[in-house]
Amino acid sequence: MDRTAIASLIAARLDAEAVALAAQYAAGGYFMVDDLLPEPLARDIHASFPEPSAMMLRKSLRELKYVTSQMDRCASLLHEIVFAFQDPRVVAAVARATALEALEPDPKLYAGGVSLMSRGHYLHPHIDNSHDMDRARYRVLNLLYYVSPDWRIEDGGHLELWPRGTRGEPLTLHSKFNRLVVIATNRTSWHSVSAVRTDRNRTCVSNYYFSPVSPEADDYFHVTSFRGRPGQPVRDLLLRADAALRALVRKLRPSGVVRTRHYYKR
Repeated sequence: MDRTAIASLIAARLDAEAVALAAQYAAGGYFMVDDLLPEPLARDIHASFPEPSAMMLRKSLRELKYVTSQMDRCASLLHEIVFAFQDPRVVAAVARATALEALEPDPKLYAGGVSLMSRGHYLHPHIDNSHDMDRARYRVLNLLYYVSPDWRIEDGGHLELWPRGTRGEPLTLHSKFNRLVVIATNRTSWHSVSAVRTDRNRTCVSNYYFSPVSPEADDYFHVTSFRGRPGQPVRDLLLRADAALRALVRKLRPSGVVRTRHYYKR
């Protein structure tokens, strides 16, 4: 199945729940759609994931996971599902649900593509870089499509939202098979992924949407900033220092910073 056909299925599911999705997003800055695609197709997408050895391992105090944006090196179905989320019909349906202006998908897949998390992998609480790779558009939405069959609550690897910041309690969103989660990415949208506690792999298809229009009342800029979890004061201090240093470098050398390797190099 190609991206056009997959996009038709996604757009139809979003349109079918348009009112409920808009209400959910307005209330909490996110929405979820279960059973997004026919189950056999979702299972085929999962089976199309590359082996971890073919992906880039992101390993630091901030995170531990495998990622790739090089969709031309992946199975064709995986390529098609990633770019199905960039179809104008899907973008328009998401725009209606979120009421965000001038949404634009990202063919460069800046920090997007696919990810795989194994036992012990995690992503600490953070806010995403506010802009795209060229600092021309605001990063406004993250679309996460989970395709690990039979993924249980006890398996870990779940998306966590921190509506009251990292000193509060997170809202855990089950990384359920065949579930799409769309979350806001702004100055206060702290989120994380809990540690994986199973020997199976958590697989996810991700896209970001950007906009030339600020999602808030004014203009702003920030780098990706991580924090420690509650009860991790030393790690929190180190991650705060890391974020401050990277913000200083970006401020002093806005056109000369080292660019991420996590984008689609065609």
